[in-house]
This record gives sequence, structure tokens and C-alpha cells, in this order.
Amino acid sequence: MHTTTTIQLLIIALLLSFSCGDSDHSHDDHDHSHDGPGANQAKLVTGQGDFVFSWDQELTAAFPEGAREFEINMHGGFNEDPETNIVYTGIPGYGLCAISPDLTQWSRIGTDERLKDNIHGIVFFVHNGKKRLAVAQEGKRVLVLDLEGNIISEILKPTGNEFEFEEANAFFSSEDSNFGITDVTYLNGIIYTSHGYSKGDFVLTIEEKDGNWSWGSLAWGGKGENPGQFKTAHGIYAHEGFILVANREAHQVIRFTKDGEFVETFHDIPAGSRICNVSFKAEHYFFNALEAIDSTQKSAPIYTHTGEELVSTIVPGDLEIPVLTNIHHVWPHFVEGENGAKTLYLLVHGWNKGKFAVLKMES
Repeated sequence: MHTTTTIQLLIIALLLSFSCGDSDHSHDDHDHSHDGPGANQAKLVTGQGDFVFSWDQELTAAFPEGAREFEINMHGGFNEDPETNIVYTGIPGYGLCAISPDLTQWSRIGTDERLKDNIHGIVFFVHNGKKRLAVAQEGKRVLVLDLEGNIISEILKPTGNEFEFEEANAFFSSEDSNFGITDVTYLNGIIYTSHGYSKGDFVLTIEEKDGNWSWGSLAWGGKGENPGQFKTAHGIYAHEGFILVANREAHQVIRFTKDGEFVETFHDIPAGSRICNVSFKAEHYFFNALEAIDSTQKSAPIYTHTGEELVSTIVPGDLEIPVLTNIHHVWPHFVEGENGAKTLYLLVHGWNKGKFAVLKMES
């Protein structure tokens, strides 16, 4: 009888031990569940290989409060001063802006009302030792200005006797011609402009004489599918002595000499990509399509490209950024941390329900 009682007591003790153990384990699980909402949810990222990006919501939110009502109209592009790393951009209705190197502060520059017109493309450059900006205002003008926003020259629609390219002269001499300027870049003392929103689909040039800028003699292109012709010459970008043109409706990036001689078309660009603009950083080109190229993409893609091959396709729509579906321009920018390490960011100009966003490259 004594033995039976002892065994029963041991069984009860063991059962109590297991019960306490389960209670402790359950308590641990409960504590972990309060680590914060989404603690076990992976960060949303997009891209492949070395070029994988997330959405930096804090830097995106640095967009100026006074410009928020105009954000829906965003349509332009970015460029930067490589010495100061200040980035320049335009917001239709708000004006020309400078963004601090760390992307945390925006300031408006210039008071001329023309700077509130749509800045469809922009370039920073140094000419005769002086820092300058040029902006393309589609349908209206090209402006050359200093970094305080003072306008130096206003270049209006050509009249048709400026160029050593008869097709361009004939177009601008016609009463049916328009001024469809889309972007600007600078190389060796010359401003190059793309004129793609038009049947007169050209690259045109602007030169300085005695402090004033006016149309130069060099022009090339024309609407068509032959090498050196365009189907909406949209973005234009100077790099390593060449002129690169985003030939949007042909889904191409084309390289030319500075004199307009066709060199090559980039390979390995996905079919259907309506390429808008071109930029370069970190030994790679960055360019974007205007919109998603198929029903599987949540937004227009951004491409990282060596000039020979595609290495990453970045789809901001995968990051669940509100509103951002179509993209007009992307600009790569390094931010240097306190330890001297540099992080690559992508500044994104949305289009059609415009949106500004900043993407951060994951290490």
C-alpha cells in the first residue's frame, strides 16, 4: 500500500513538472509576439545581384511641405554638381529646387516665374569656369541660369535657318512645326537638346557667344527607324565623350559621337521598354521605362546596365510605394555616412499622378 502511494506521488510530480515546462515555453512565445508589428516580416526589396533596393520612406518624406500640392504634377528629372553633390530638380507650379547631398533638405532657388513651368529635363555643367544649369521646358523654351536661379539666356523655338541640317531647317520653317524639347545635356562647351515630342524628332545644339546662348549649327536625326534616326528622342545624356539618347518608342538607348555620328545601340534591353532617360553611377548606367512592360510588373522598371548587358531590374511597385506606377526619370546618387562609407540611392520622378521617391541600395 505504501509502495503504491509512493508511485502515485511520483506520477503527480512528473505531470506537474511537464505542465510548468509547457507554461514557461508558452510564456516565451508570448513575449516574442510583442517584438513589434511586422517584426518577423521580411523587408520589401527589388532587384538582383549587387543592385537590390528598398524604399527609404524617411528620405522620401523629406520632400518639401510647400510643394506637396504640386507633387502630382511632377514630370522632370534630376542632375547634380559632382563637386558639392547637391542635386537639382524642378517641380511644376513650385519651382526649381536644390536637394542637399544627404537628401534630407530641399530649398527653392530663383524667383523668376518661368522656373515654375514644367522642367522636363535638367543638366548641371561648368562652362568657362562658371557653374551653370540648363533646363528644357517642353513647348516653351530652354533656359540657361546660374546656381542662384538667375536666368542668363532664354532660347526659344528655332526659326529654320540655324542648322547645318536641312531636315531640321525645313521642319522649323514650316507653319505646322512645334517646339517639342524634352531634355538637355552638356559636353565640351555645347548644350545638346533632344526634340522628341514632335514630328521633327532631332538632336539640336546650343552654343555660347559673348555670354549669350543661342542655337548652334549642329543637328541630326529625324523621325524614322534607320540608324541615327529617332522615334521620340526623349532623354539625352553625355558620358565619356559620347552622347546617349533614350529613343523611347523604339525601346532603345543609342550612343553617338559628339558630332552626331551613330556608334551603337545598347543590347539586352527588355522588349517593350519605353526608355525615358539615361544616367550613370557606380560603373553602371541607370535608365527607366515609362511604364510596366507587361501585366506581371506592378510599376515601370528601372534597369542597371553595364553598357553591354542588363544586370538588375528594379521594380518600385514591388515596394508598395503609394501612387508610383509610371516613371519619368531616375537619378543615382551617393550619400556619404559619418564613417566615410558611401551608400547608393536612386531618386525617382514619377509621372501621371506624379510621385517622388527614394530607393536605398541594400548592402
